[in-house]
Amino acid sequence: MTGPDFIFMLTRADRTIPDALDRLPEVLAAGVRHIGFKDVGLPPEALDRLAAAIRAAGAQLYLEVVSLDEASERRSAAMAVDFGVDVLMGGCRPAVVVPVLAGTSIRYYPFPGDVVGHPSILAGEADEILRSARELLDTPGVHGLDLLAYRFDGDAEALMKAVCAAAAGRPVVVAGSLDRPERIAAVVAAGATGFTVGTAALDGAFPCGAALRDQLDFILRAGEVSATRAAAH
Repeated sequence: MTGPDFIFMLTRADRTIPDALDRLPEVLAAGVRHIGFKDVGLPPEALDRLAAAIRAAGAQLYLEVVSLDEASERRSAAMAVDFGVDVLMGGCRPAVVVPVLAGTSIRYYPFPGDVVGHPSILAGEADEILRSARELLDTPGVHGLDLLAYRFDGDAEALMKAVCAAAAGRPVVVAGSLDRPERIAAVVAAGATGFTVGTAALDGAFPCGAALRDQLDFILRAGEVSATRAAAH
């Protein structure tokens, strides 16, 4: 049994890494087929080349918005259209983004809750975040959620389970600070449809070889094993 989609982000500390294009062949060789980057860290023309290379490899392409102001979020949505991404994640202004994406096939997964700072932190109480999640899921043009569960100063596992239950089968991607196998297992158990890892794999955080290929192989296996165990229970 396969687990949720593992989305590898060519990012460190919520910024696209300078050598993202050079690292891409290694990511593809590991069998990763869901690949993304952030809307900051490289100039738009470099992000465009990176997007084109990911698309050319046949991988699903994700752009995550971590810019905090309205004008930047609108520009990032326009970049998503220009780049031909499959999924636009993050951001917190559907009223700004949905009109930009209108008429495209791009799926849109904004952040529920109050997201502040950079790297992003999920502020507020769990019930407020859950209420935000439900409101977003009821918003036309929103297809799923991008949940910063492990950037929340509270019970991340309970929050994931509550948000996934509220989503009722619609996509929930858990992003941010997934840096150990126990967290991947918790994401699977909560019923999330995907999760992102960036910094942790690039920095060799998982208990295997420090090379990126080793890290990616480990994360892929961890997701599959967790899914098999969850199904058995």
